[in-house]
Amino acid sequence: MVLVTGATGILGRVIVLELLKQGRTVRATRRKNSDLQEVRKSFAYYTDEPEDYFQRIEWAETDFEDLQALEAALHGVSEVYHCSGKVSFYPQDRQELIRTNTEGTKNLLYACEGSSVQKFLFVSSVAVLDGFNEDGFLDETSDYNPKIPHSYYAKSKHFSEMEVSRASAEGLNTIIVNPGIIIGSGNWQASSGELFSTLERYPYAMGGTTSYVDVRDVARISVDLMNNNRFGERFILMSENRSYLSFSEQVRSKLGKSLPKVLSATMLKAGYVLNILMGWLFPRLRLLNKINIATVTGNSPVSNKKIKTLGYEFIPVSESIDFHLNNYQKRDL
Repeated sequence: MVLVTGATGILGRVIVLELLKQGRTVRATRRKNSDLQEVRKSFAYYTDEPEDYFQRIEWAETDFEDLQALEAALHGVSEVYHCSGKVSFYPQDRQELIRTNTEGTKNLLYACEGSSVQKFLFVSSVAVLDGFNEDGFLDETSDYNPKIPHSYYAKSKHFSEMEVSRASAEGLNTIIVNPGIIIGSGNWQASSGELFSTLERYPYAMGGTTSYVDVRDVARISVDLMNNNRFGERFILMSENRSYLSFSEQVRSKLGKSLPKVLSATMLKAGYVLNILMGWLFPRLRLLNKINIATVTGNSPVSNKKIKTLGYEFIPVSESIDFHLNNYQKRDL
Protein backbone atom coordinates (compact mmCIF):
# COMPACT_ATOMS: atom_id res chain seq x y z
CA MET A 1 0.00 0.00 0.00
CA VAL A 2 1.24 3.48 -0.93
CA LEU A 3 0.02 6.71 0.67
CA VAL A 4 -0.01 9.92 -1.38
CA THR A 5 -0.73 13.12 0.53
CA GLY A 6 -2.06 16.17 -1.28
CA ALA A 7 -3.58 13.82 -3.85
CA THR A 8 -6.08 16.43 -5.04
CA GLY A 9 -3.27 18.85 -5.91
CA ILE A 10 -1.82 19.37 -9.36
CA LEU A 11 1.12 17.01 -8.67
CA GLY A 12 -0.34 14.56 -6.14
CA ARG A 13 -3.08 13.41 -8.52
CA VAL A 14 -0.55 12.60 -11.26
CA ILE A 15 1.68 10.67 -8.83
CA VAL A 16 -1.42 8.69 -7.82
CA LEU A 17 -2.14 7.94 -11.47
CA GLU A 18 1.48 6.96 -12.16
CA LEU A 19 1.43 4.51 -9.24
CA LEU A 20 -1.90 3.05 -10.35
CA LYS A 21 -0.54 2.53 -13.86
CA GLN A 22 2.25 0.48 -12.28
CA GLY A 23 -0.30 -1.72 -10.53
CA ARG A 24 0.22 -0.30 -7.05
CA THR A 25 -2.50 -0.05 -4.40
CA VAL A 26 -2.93 3.61 -3.48
CA ARG A 27 -4.50 5.39 -0.53
CA ALA A 28 -4.84 9.13 -1.09
CA THR A 29 -5.42 11.88 1.46
CA ARG A 30 -8.01 14.57 0.96
CA ARG A 31 -9.45 17.47 2.90
CA LYS A 32 -13.08 17.52 3.92
CA ASN A 33 -13.97 20.05 1.20
CA SER A 34 -11.80 18.59 -1.58
CA ASP A 35 -13.39 18.44 -5.02
CA LEU A 36 -12.96 14.80 -6.04
CA GLN A 37 -15.05 15.26 -9.15
CA GLU A 38 -12.52 17.80 -10.40
CA VAL A 39 -9.76 15.24 -9.85
CA ARG A 40 -11.79 12.58 -11.65
CA LYS A 41 -12.28 14.94 -14.60
CA SER A 42 -8.57 15.81 -14.76
CA PHE A 43 -7.55 12.15 -15.10
CA ALA A 44 -8.92 12.32 -18.66
CA TYR A 45 -6.05 14.67 -19.51
CA TYR A 46 -3.52 11.93 -18.77
CA THR A 47 -5.15 8.58 -19.61
CA ASP A 48 -7.76 6.99 -21.88
CA GLU A 49 -9.14 5.09 -18.87
CA PRO A 50 -9.79 7.84 -16.30
CA GLU A 51 -12.80 6.25 -14.62
CA ASP A 52 -11.11 2.87 -14.21
CA TYR A 53 -8.08 4.37 -12.50
CA PHE A 54 -10.10 6.80 -10.39
CA GLN A 55 -12.24 3.99 -8.97
CA ARG A 56 -9.12 2.19 -7.72
CA ILE A 57 -8.18 4.99 -5.31
CA GLU A 58 -8.85 4.55 -1.60
CA TRP A 59 -9.55 8.02 -0.25
CA ALA A 60 -8.75 9.00 3.35
CA GLU A 61 -10.03 12.26 4.80
CA THR A 62 -7.07 13.40 6.88
CA ASP A 63 -6.32 16.26 9.26
CA PHE A 64 -2.55 16.77 9.55
CA GLU A 65 -2.99 18.22 13.04
CA ASP A 66 -4.57 14.95 14.21
CA LEU A 67 -1.89 12.33 14.92
CA GLN A 68 -4.45 9.57 15.38
CA ALA A 69 -5.97 10.32 11.97
CA LEU A 70 -2.49 10.24 10.43
CA GLU A 71 -1.68 6.93 12.10
CA ALA A 72 -4.94 5.50 10.75
CA ALA A 73 -4.09 6.74 7.23
CA LEU A 74 -0.69 5.05 7.50
CA HIS A 75 -2.09 1.66 8.54
CA GLY A 76 -0.62 -0.99 6.24
CA VAL A 77 1.34 1.61 4.24
CA SER A 78 4.93 0.89 3.19
CA GLU A 79 5.65 4.01 1.09
CA VAL A 80 4.66 7.67 1.42
CA TYR A 81 4.73 10.42 -1.20
CA HIS A 82 4.26 13.66 0.71
CA CYS A 83 2.92 16.20 -1.79
CA SER A 84 0.54 18.02 0.54
CA GLY A 85 1.33 21.66 1.16
CA LYS A 86 0.36 25.28 0.64
CA VAL A 87 1.90 27.57 -1.95
CA SER A 88 1.57 31.29 -1.26
CA PHE A 89 3.78 34.37 -1.42
CA TYR A 90 1.45 36.61 0.58
CA PRO A 91 3.15 37.65 3.85
CA GLN A 92 -0.18 37.37 5.67
CA ASP A 93 -0.18 33.62 5.00
CA ARG A 94 3.02 33.01 6.97
CA GLN A 95 1.34 31.25 9.90
CA GLU A 96 -0.70 28.98 7.64
CA LEU A 97 2.41 28.15 5.57
CA ILE A 98 4.34 27.06 8.64
CA ARG A 99 1.35 25.20 10.09
CA THR A 100 0.47 23.41 6.86
CA ASN A 101 3.89 22.79 5.35
CA THR A 102 6.26 22.48 8.29
CA GLU A 103 4.06 21.31 11.16
CA GLY A 104 2.09 19.05 8.83
CA THR A 105 5.30 17.38 7.64
CA LYS A 106 6.56 17.04 11.22
CA ASN A 107 3.32 15.40 12.36
CA LEU A 108 3.28 13.01 9.41
CA LEU A 109 6.86 11.94 10.13
CA TYR A 110 6.04 11.42 13.81
CA ALA A 111 3.14 9.22 12.75
CA CYS A 112 5.53 7.21 10.57
CA GLU A 113 7.63 6.29 13.61
CA GLY A 114 6.87 2.72 14.62
CA SER A 115 4.59 2.25 11.61
CA SER A 116 4.96 -0.02 8.57
CA VAL A 117 6.36 2.86 6.47
CA GLN A 118 9.74 2.04 4.92
CA LYS A 119 10.11 4.74 2.27
CA PHE A 120 9.27 8.45 2.32
CA LEU A 121 9.52 10.96 -0.54
CA PHE A 122 9.11 14.66 0.21
CA VAL A 123 8.23 17.22 -2.47
CA SER A 124 10.10 20.43 -1.66
CA SER A 125 10.95 23.32 -4.01
CA VAL A 126 13.86 25.05 -5.74
CA ALA A 127 12.87 28.05 -3.60
CA VAL A 128 15.04 26.68 -0.77
CA LEU A 129 18.26 26.73 -2.82
CA ASP A 130 20.97 29.33 -2.10
CA GLY A 131 24.52 29.71 -3.41
CA PHE A 132 25.77 29.14 -6.95
CA ASN A 133 28.22 26.44 -8.01
CA GLU A 134 31.38 27.16 -9.98
CA ASP A 135 29.37 27.19 -13.20
CA GLY A 136 26.99 29.84 -11.89
CA PHE A 137 24.01 27.53 -11.25
CA LEU A 138 21.98 26.54 -8.23
CA ASP A 139 22.26 22.80 -7.65
CA GLU A 140 21.76 20.13 -4.97
CA THR A 141 24.73 21.50 -3.00
CA SER A 142 23.17 24.97 -2.78
CA ASP A 143 22.21 24.86 0.88
CA TYR A 144 19.67 27.22 2.38
CA ASN A 145 21.34 30.33 3.83
CA PRO A 146 19.39 31.70 6.82
CA LYS A 147 21.24 35.03 6.53
CA ILE A 148 19.53 35.76 3.19
CA PRO A 149 15.94 37.06 3.15
CA HIS A 150 13.42 34.43 2.01
CA SER A 151 9.70 34.23 1.41
CA TYR A 152 7.69 32.48 4.10
CA TYR A 153 6.95 29.77 1.54
CA ALA A 154 10.68 29.09 1.12
CA LYS A 155 11.17 29.12 4.89
CA SER A 156 8.34 26.63 5.41
CA LYS A 157 9.82 24.26 2.82
CA HIS A 158 13.30 24.57 4.33
CA PHE A 159 12.03 23.77 7.81
CA SER A 160 10.13 20.82 6.31
CA GLU A 161 13.34 19.54 4.72
CA MET A 162 15.00 19.74 8.14
CA GLU A 163 12.26 17.50 9.56
CA VAL A 164 12.82 15.00 6.74
CA SER A 165 16.57 15.07 7.37
CA ARG A 166 15.94 14.39 11.05
CA ALA A 167 13.79 11.39 10.19
CA SER A 168 16.47 10.18 7.78
CA ALA A 169 19.11 10.40 10.51
CA GLU A 170 16.84 8.32 12.73
CA GLY A 171 16.63 5.54 10.15
CA LEU A 172 13.76 6.32 7.77
CA ASN A 173 14.56 5.87 4.06
CA THR A 174 13.91 9.33 2.58
CA ILE A 175 14.21 11.16 -0.73
CA ILE A 176 13.75 14.89 -1.33
CA VAL A 177 12.82 16.29 -4.73
CA ASN A 178 13.03 20.01 -5.53
CA PRO A 179 10.86 20.85 -8.56
CA GLY A 180 10.82 24.15 -10.39
CA ILE A 181 7.47 25.72 -11.24
CA ILE A 182 5.24 22.77 -12.12
CA ILE A 183 3.22 23.02 -15.34
CA GLY A 184 0.16 20.78 -15.15
CA SER A 185 -3.52 20.33 -15.93
CA GLY A 186 -6.49 20.63 -13.60
CA ASN A 187 -6.85 22.45 -10.29
CA TRP A 188 -6.96 25.57 -12.46
CA GLN A 189 -7.70 28.03 -9.65
CA ALA A 190 -5.00 27.07 -7.15
CA SER A 191 -1.23 26.96 -6.82
CA SER A 192 0.61 26.62 -10.15
CA GLY A 193 -2.72 25.67 -11.72
CA GLU A 194 -3.42 29.41 -11.84
CA LEU A 195 -0.57 30.00 -14.28
CA PHE A 196 -2.67 30.07 -17.42
CA SER A 197 -5.63 32.02 -16.06
CA THR A 198 -3.29 34.65 -14.61
CA LEU A 199 -1.33 35.03 -17.83
CA GLU A 200 -4.57 35.18 -19.79
CA ARG A 201 -5.88 38.08 -17.70
CA TYR A 202 -2.77 40.23 -17.37
CA PRO A 203 -0.64 41.43 -20.34
CA TYR A 204 2.44 41.88 -18.20
CA ALA A 205 5.51 39.85 -17.32
CA MET A 206 8.32 40.10 -14.82
CA GLY A 207 11.88 40.68 -16.00
CA GLY A 208 13.49 37.68 -14.33
CA THR A 209 14.08 34.02 -15.03
CA THR A 210 12.88 30.87 -13.32
CA SER A 211 12.86 27.10 -13.83
CA TYR A 212 9.91 25.07 -15.13
CA VAL A 213 9.05 21.37 -15.22
CA ASP A 214 6.16 19.28 -16.50
CA VAL A 215 4.03 17.58 -13.84
CA ARG A 216 4.30 14.28 -15.74
CA ASP A 217 8.08 14.36 -15.41
CA VAL A 218 7.96 15.12 -11.68
CA ALA A 219 5.54 12.24 -11.08
CA ARG A 220 7.39 9.75 -13.29
CA ILE A 221 10.84 10.52 -11.89
CA SER A 222 9.67 10.66 -8.26
CA VAL A 223 8.14 7.19 -8.52
CA ASP A 224 11.22 5.89 -10.31
CA LEU A 225 13.56 7.27 -7.64
CA MET A 226 11.55 5.47 -4.97
CA ASN A 227 11.51 2.25 -6.99
CA ASN A 228 15.30 2.48 -7.31
CA ASN A 229 15.84 3.26 -3.61
CA ARG A 230 17.78 6.52 -4.10
CA PHE A 231 17.63 7.23 -0.37
CA GLY A 232 19.40 9.96 1.54
CA GLU A 233 19.59 12.23 -1.51
CA ARG A 234 17.86 15.26 -2.96
CA PHE A 235 17.20 15.85 -6.64
CA ILE A 236 16.36 19.01 -8.54
CA LEU A 237 13.62 18.33 -11.09
CA MET A 238 13.41 20.94 -13.83
CA SER A 239 13.36 21.00 -17.60
CA GLU A 240 14.57 24.47 -18.53
CA ASN A 241 15.33 27.91 -17.18
CA ARG A 242 13.04 30.32 -19.01
CA SER A 243 12.33 34.02 -18.66
CA TYR A 244 8.89 34.94 -17.38
CA LEU A 245 8.52 36.99 -20.55
CA SER A 246 9.12 34.13 -23.01
CA PHE A 247 6.79 31.85 -21.04
CA SER A 248 4.05 34.49 -21.01
CA GLU A 249 4.55 35.27 -24.71
CA GLN A 250 3.96 31.66 -25.71
CA VAL A 251 0.85 31.34 -23.54
CA ARG A 252 -0.76 34.63 -24.58
CA SER A 253 0.07 34.10 -28.24
CA LYS A 254 -1.71 30.73 -28.28
CA LEU A 255 -4.69 32.26 -26.46
CA GLY A 256 -4.93 34.99 -29.10
CA LYS A 257 -4.00 37.73 -26.66
CA SER A 258 -1.66 40.68 -27.08
CA LEU A 259 1.98 40.05 -26.30
CA PRO A 260 2.97 40.94 -22.74
CA LYS A 261 5.16 43.82 -21.66
CA VAL A 262 7.83 43.60 -18.98
CA LEU A 263 7.04 45.54 -15.84
CA SER A 264 9.81 48.11 -15.45
CA ALA A 265 11.83 48.63 -12.30
CA THR A 266 10.12 52.01 -11.91
CA MET A 267 6.66 50.42 -11.98
CA LEU A 268 7.67 47.75 -9.47
CA LYS A 269 9.18 50.40 -7.20
CA ALA A 270 5.92 52.32 -7.38
CA GLY A 271 4.06 49.11 -6.53
CA TYR A 272 6.31 48.59 -3.53
CA VAL A 273 5.54 52.10 -2.29
CA LEU A 274 1.82 51.48 -2.74
CA ASN A 275 2.22 48.28 -0.73
CA ILE A 276 3.78 50.24 2.12
CA LEU A 277 1.06 52.89 2.02
CA MET A 278 -2.05 50.88 1.17
CA GLY A 279 -1.21 47.18 1.54
CA TRP A 280 -3.34 47.07 4.69
CA LEU A 281 -6.36 48.03 2.58
CA PHE A 282 -5.62 46.09 -0.64
CA PRO A 283 -4.16 42.66 0.26
CA ARG A 284 -2.97 41.88 -3.30
CA LEU A 285 -0.54 44.79 -3.05
CA ARG A 286 1.31 42.87 -0.35
CA LEU A 287 2.77 40.66 -3.05
CA LEU A 288 4.89 43.66 -4.03
CA ASN A 289 7.38 43.32 -1.19
CA LYS A 290 11.17 43.39 -1.50
CA ILE A 291 11.64 39.61 -1.37
CA ASN A 292 9.05 38.83 -4.04
CA ILE A 293 10.23 41.61 -6.34
CA ALA A 294 13.84 40.45 -6.04
CA THR A 295 12.74 36.89 -6.88
CA VAL A 296 10.76 37.71 -10.03
CA THR A 297 13.30 40.19 -11.39
CA GLY A 298 16.39 38.13 -10.66
CA ASN A 299 18.26 35.54 -12.69
CA SER A 300 19.05 32.44 -10.63
CA PRO A 301 19.58 29.59 -13.12
CA VAL A 302 19.05 26.08 -11.77
CA SER A 303 21.00 22.99 -12.82
CA ASN A 304 19.41 19.59 -13.53
CA LYS A 305 22.78 17.99 -14.21
CA LYS A 306 22.56 15.51 -11.32
CA ILE A 307 19.23 13.97 -12.31
CA LYS A 308 20.20 13.89 -15.99
CA THR A 309 23.36 11.93 -15.20
CA LEU A 310 21.00 9.16 -14.04
CA GLY A 311 19.56 8.99 -17.56
CA TYR A 312 16.40 11.05 -17.12
CA GLU A 313 15.19 13.43 -19.82
CA PHE A 314 12.53 16.12 -19.58
CA ILE A 315 9.65 17.29 -21.74
CA PRO A 316 10.68 20.62 -23.34
CA VAL A 317 8.87 23.57 -21.77
CA SER A 318 7.34 24.62 -25.10
CA GLU A 319 5.77 21.17 -25.53
CA SER A 320 4.59 21.21 -21.94
CA ILE A 321 2.91 24.59 -22.40
CA ASP A 322 1.15 23.43 -25.57
CA PHE A 323 -0.15 20.23 -23.95
CA HIS A 324 -1.47 21.77 -20.75
CA LEU A 325 -2.70 24.99 -22.34
CA ASN A 326 -4.73 22.88 -24.75
CA ASN A 327 -6.29 21.17 -21.72
CA TYR A 328 -6.92 24.56 -20.13
CA GLN A 329 -8.76 25.73 -23.24
CA LYS A 330 -10.92 22.59 -23.21
CA ARG A 331 -11.51 22.61 -19.43
CA ASP A 332 -15.24 23.37 -19.63
CA LEU A 333 -16.04 20.82 -22.35
